[in-house]
Amino acid sequence: MRRISFAFAVAAVVAAAVPAFAAGSPASGLRFDPNHKITNSTSTNWSGFAATGGPFTSISSSWTEPTAICNFGTAYSSFWVGLDGYSSNTVEQTGTDADCSSANIPQYYAWYEMYPKFPVNLSNPVKPGDAMSASVTADHVGRFTLMIADSTQGWSVSTTQKLNKASLSSAEVIAEAPSSRSGVLPLADFGTVNFGPSNANNVSLSTFNPDGITMQSGTTVKAQPSGISGTGSFSVTWKHQ
Repeated sequence: MRRISFAFAVAAVVAAAVPAFAAGSPASGLRFDPNHKITNSTSTNWSGFAATGGPFTSISSSWTEPTAICNFGTAYSSFWVGLDGYSSNTVEQTGTDADCSSANIPQYYAWYEMYPKFPVNLSNPVKPGDAMSASVTADHVGRFTLMIADSTQGWSVSTTQKLNKASLSSAEVIAEAPSSRSGVLPLADFGTVNFGPSNANNVSLSTFNPDGITMQSGTTVKAQPSGISGTGSFSVTWKHQ
């Protein structure tokens, strides 16, 4: 389960009067880790597209929050944009989850993480079908601005965090099977998540000939991306827990 999050200073613009953070909820102990690669285009925990080479100072995308199909007990799925993590040990990222409890009850929430620091959960409401958008922007003195918004629910949260050793070597739009201390967790059935136009360094992600990553454990394909369009749009489809 996701570890209890630290408290960070956050600038939030929220349409409804709800608190920005809910420390340690709903799943204390999850981590959103760097890419656990098997080969260049296959990962045990990521599926989506990653531009490499850098330096990258911004990434943005949008997606429709998918519905978690909960029939097999506890499972997790995350959808995010971020910098680093493809071939480095830090990831600066923000996104949402569609998880399943042990009682097959779906849970939806937003978060950000400056890995390897602990993730921070947001208490702002997220529901399946919501129109999400997110971005991560870096300056040249180690400051990162992470923004996530839900236009359906009418809220937006932005935070600025400091990380001095980020390599800025990659930019990603990813569906992930989160991890815990014991390793990669079961991937919740999210059907298909559709990512809208995605931009890195203010141009289409497709400009960088990004690596299309299939999530695979052994010979089992767990999630697979479609092709990427000229605008950086693509989808990721769940295949297996």
